[in-house]
Amino acid sequence: MQQTAAVAAVGDHTAAGVPRKRQRIPIASAQDYEEVCCLGAGSFGVVTKARHRATGETVAIKRHRSTDGRNGELLREARFLDACGGLPFLVGYHGLARDRATTELCLLMEYVGGPTLRDYLRDRRRRHRPPLPESTVRAAMWQLLTGARGMHESRVVHRDIKPANILVGDDHRIVKICDLGLAIYTSEPPPYAQAGTLTYMAPEVLLGKNDYDARVDAWSLGCVMAELLEGWPLFLGNVEAEQLSAIYEVLDDMPDDGHRHDGLRELFPEETLSKDGFEVLSGLLALDAENRLTAEAALKLPWFDNVGALALPKEEEVVTASAMVPKKKKRLLITLPPLPKKPKVF
Repeated sequence: MQQTAAVAAVGDHTAAGVPRKRQRIPIASAQDYEEVCCLGAGSFGVVTKARHRATGETVAIKRHRSTDGRNGELLREARFLDACGGLPFLVGYHGLARDRATTELCLLMEYVGGPTLRDYLRDRRRRHRPPLPESTVRAAMWQLLTGARGMHESRVVHRDIKPANILVGDDHRIVKICDLGLAIYTSEPPPYAQAGTLTYMAPEVLLGKNDYDARVDAWSLGCVMAELLEGWPLFLGNVEAEQLSAIYEVLDDMPDDGHRHDGLRELFPEETLSKDGFEVLSGLLALDAENRLTAEAALKLPWFDNVGALALPKEEEVVTASAMVPKKKKRLLITLPPLPKKPKVF
């Protein structure tokens, strides 16, 4: 990719206020790219499909809606993307570009070609498709856990893994984690702020623990696995208290009535998920972070001994989230009960 001589100096601070070494990142010109269409938009900004005018290379361009006026948030994400560059099953990073007219910076990333996993699953619900077979879920989870393991080995914690931040390849044979806007380095000392999306947020984060680790991503991947199997998010609450109650309703094996039960296994019986598969799901969704599987440990379990190629069922067209009218989930209705009397200690 052709780049100008311009550079951006990326300087960040740790939670303890100690400055990190500044990085100098080459910057291309945004005018070298012809924008084709909008791929998505949200509170973060806008992502567009673009083509390099000279080489014909197709990329995704992400523009942040900066809150600091200095591109700080975008440069921060660029640093994490660069740290994870080349890792499998993470969206590729091509660098930065600047609009000469506005001086605005943007991210140049790999164009994956397919929908987000959120849109893919919503489209299957709209078409009344059956749940994905276990073999397909296993292949997808092997890719996602492999990507997460690479991130964690690079000391990066994503903190917002969810179907909306997972891209499906154009041929539906690959899934890739994207959007590192909320990532942190575990080499930076705590305290860490609460971050992420409520539906996929680990219990220790919901409870206000500020020294969590990479196992918050493992929890989120457990939620993604459950959603792949069932088609709906597993835990649904509107605020932290509701979300915790939804989690304890399923995972607390000794509720107030004193009768031990396995709520997770009741939702995913053996005809839906094999014993080996359930070992992975229950390990990723362990309430106590100390007992939770890491991405590396999960990949060593028997369920992944014979992983086939991923082949997500492909429809002629996937409707994007903006065109969808969401349906209400019928299986789990959340009221606002009190928090568990004796929450587990993380």
